Amino acid sequence: MKTIKTWLASLAHEHETNVDEAIKYLGDSFPLLKALKTTEQDPQWHAEGDVHIHTDMVLSELYTLLKGPAAYLSADARQLLVLGALFHDIAKPLATKRREINGAERVIAPQHEGMGRSYLAYRLCEFGLERWKIQALMGLVGEHQMPKLLVIKNRSRGDYWRLARKANHELLYWLEVADMKGRICEDLHEQLSLLDEFKLFSEEYGVWGNTAEQSISALLAPLISDLNESEQAYVYGYAQYELERDTITIVEEAIAKTYPHRSAYSDLVILCGPSGSGKSSWIKQNIPQHRIISLDDIRAEVCGDRSDQNQNGKVLAIAKERLRESLRIQQAAVWDATSLRLDFRDHVAQLGRNYHALVTLVVFQLPPKVIFDRNRNRAFAVPDNVLDRQIETLQWPTPDEVHRYIVVDETGKSI
Repeated sequence: MKTIKTWLASLAHEHETNVDEAIKYLGDSFPLLKALKTTEQDPQWHAEGDVHIHTDMVLSELYTLLKGPAAYLSADARQLLVLGALFHDIAKPLATKRREINGAERVIAPQHEGMGRSYLAYRLCEFGLERWKIQALMGLVGEHQMPKLLVIKNRSRGDYWRLARKANHELLYWLEVADMKGRICEDLHEQLSLLDEFKLFSEEYGVWGNTAEQSISALLAPLISDLNESEQAYVYGYAQYELERDTITIVEEAIAKTYPHRSAYSDLVILCGPSGSGKSSWIKQNIPQHRIISLDDIRAEVCGDRSDQNQNGKVLAIAKERLRESLRIQQAAVWDATSLRLDFRDHVAQLGRNYHALVTLVVFQLPPKVIFDRNRNRAFAVPDNVLDRQIETLQWPTPDEVHRYIVVDETGKSI
């Protein structure tokens, strides 16, 4: 049998895989692959049967596309699409449930896309895949339902740009064509028509083959060339965030809207990563001038023990007030906490935006083994079961949560 790295490399070329073969190579690292066969699907939407059967059908349809209309794609794109097809429903074993809808019991798997992205986030680091590929693959898995939803809900240009910060539109399109064809359902033609509309809108909005950053930068760069680097970062961050939410409709509005604050603003950095992922070391090496607002340190002040969770409400209130103090005087600050849940991150980020700060999210992505080894060697190590829980409950952050987004690997370098 090939090594895992050799097998993964073969997916970029002529080799055609299936779920059973993938389980031989990846089943121990991604045990949910083994659970696909026992995960049911709704017979109206998936008359073909369980998730294992569906995933095999999606892979088969993808290979047909790669020999036909998608044959122009690069080897890297081919590899990403194959892995995207393999993993796109990886979290359905966790998410699948039965629910009554319009008087009938249906099988649903709510939020399986985001759960799948989070499930893959650390496990994918173990196999030597290039880091940009890991990010791209997580985007495909985490956003694979969005192309149809954008069309069904008649979403605006901002929503297409927002999606483009999280996933490649072109690869999403081909993945979802394979996803739709790899099932037995009554409305296949309508579903494929929605994807064709998605492609047309993506082309119209300039994000087919481009990222949202490229599209917005091309519009904005000529208009802010006379500003200094700090001011440009501020205007660009706010322009991107506001355009994605249709708060503004043209880049010129961002220049006017940021004028009162861009020469003096707070630089708020929010860290996200489990215990032992290197957050404190990264602060010392990269932003030692920032005021550190550490929930662990405040727990030690309040409780006498940084691991004591009994006063978390008081600890959080103190931390937020200290952050407000910095934001009021435009002082650079870093929020040093695990920040593993979206609602926790979003509350802090919104607080920063309320004070017109430039908000940056720094996410730490390391192989699980490295995280556990580093944690055990820390002065304040947490028990392994706590660290397990942190990784399993993580809600992986996406770039659109903030103005700027940075992913850091096990060497401390930005990806």
